Amino acid sequence: MGGVRVSPGPINIIVPTGSLGSGAVEEEVRLGVARGAHAIATDAGSTDSGAAYLALGMSKNNRGSVKRDLTILMRAGAEAGIPLIVGTSGQAGGDKNLDWTRDIVIEVARELGISPRIALLYSEQDKAILKAKNAAGKITPLAPLGALDDATIDACDHIVAAMGPEPYMAALRDGADIILGGRTTDTAVIASFALLHGAPEGAAWHAGKVSECGAQCAVYRNRGSGVLISISQDGFEVSPLSTDNRCDPDSVSAHMLYENSDPFRLVEPGGVLDVTDAVYTPVDDRTVKVTGSVWEPRPYTMKLEGAAGGRFQTLMLIGIQDPDVLCRIDEFHDSMLAGLYERARKSVGPEAGDFHISLRMYGWNAVSGDKPPAGTPAPREIGVLFVATADTQEAATQIAKACNAYFFHWPISMDKELPSYGFAFTPADVERGQVYEFKLNHVVHVDDPMELVRTVWIDLRAAEAA
Repeated sequence: MGGVRVSPGPINIIVPTGSLGSGAVEEEVRLGVARGAHAIATDAGSTDSGAAYLALGMSKNNRGSVKRDLTILMRAGAEAGIPLIVGTSGQAGGDKNLDWTRDIVIEVARELGISPRIALLYSEQDKAILKAKNAAGKITPLAPLGALDDATIDACDHIVAAMGPEPYMAALRDGADIILGGRTTDTAVIASFALLHGAPEGAAWHAGKVSECGAQCAVYRNRGSGVLISISQDGFEVSPLSTDNRCDPDSVSAHMLYENSDPFRLVEPGGVLDVTDAVYTPVDDRTVKVTGSVWEPRPYTMKLEGAAGGRFQTLMLIGIQDPDVLCRIDEFHDSMLAGLYERARKSVGPEAGDFHISLRMYGWNAVSGDKPPAGTPAPREIGVLFVATADTQEAATQIAKACNAYFFHWPISMDKELPSYGFAFTPADVERGQVYEFKLNHVVHVDDPMELVRTVWIDLRAAEAA
């Protein structure tokens, strides 16, 4: 298994789902194997859900769903004798996230009665090494951040560097049956097997990008979960694994827009994928062939992601249908916010510390924060979320308690009877806990794609023999 060369012809890779734990379909995986798959590759994480998962070393997906998907994929890989490749393990790809996934894999292996050789690719970074790199001018910022300083590095709870395909290629070459990677670009995880076996770089990288979210590149995104990519010397083909779905040129080409500001160029470790001249041609009613993708080599960089816990928050939530308020929402917001600050300062005093209060008007402008244009019709109702942020949880909660009466009864017109708004919970204040944030938006320049990666092997066959 592992790094064994496939037979001549297209290199076929099953991408069973957009993210491990989101619902691989066993029938689809079996169909992919029957169609001659040489590997199974899937991403398992993202920064989409925020910094907490890296800072805490935890997964957003529940353990049961990840174990379910791994059971399907590990069984299929073992039966077919093909490798399983997983990137950004445990949501954020930190060491704790990877170890969490490792434990599930070992548990599933024992339940299935299989003994894979497992490669663990760790990409969490030592702060001393990063400080030395920074001092040598090897770390540069991405917009909108500026130059990195040692204090910011020290402030991070965990820092990862996003790997390219090379660590996966090395593990496959050394005979890995299962690879669990730390933080990795989604595209590199999928492209690695094809690149190892001589596929053109442009086609391999573009196929990885198109298929990174599984069936999201198909016409019907809610039909099925996975896709099969077939990479050859003149391009690649992609088709959904669900027989009730299809790809077309629009659905395939559109995926270059996903999480990418430029629909024609995608920056990856060691180069840029350029699809400016790519051609998308239907092969049949379910399959699209892509040609003309180009890979432009560049000096090797790895994106750094660092996360840390910050201050603490307490929340309250109300719903308002008062027509007077709904006709004057911006005025109401400003008046209430000023009143809440005054109440907190008078009631809590210096113990509140350097605190912050925000009001988020859901149904009006909570997402953007922008004031709607004049003349925007009044909504039927709004939800108002109160957020108190302070240095400690106790301080945030005391601020919320002090503001309780004002929050639920603040009038738009002082000469009218005090209103009572609809509160969502009792007790009204909900302790949210610590706030987590990303501290880094930088890249580190490396001479060797492997230099910031640690590879650890677990050989269950050898362990059983011993």
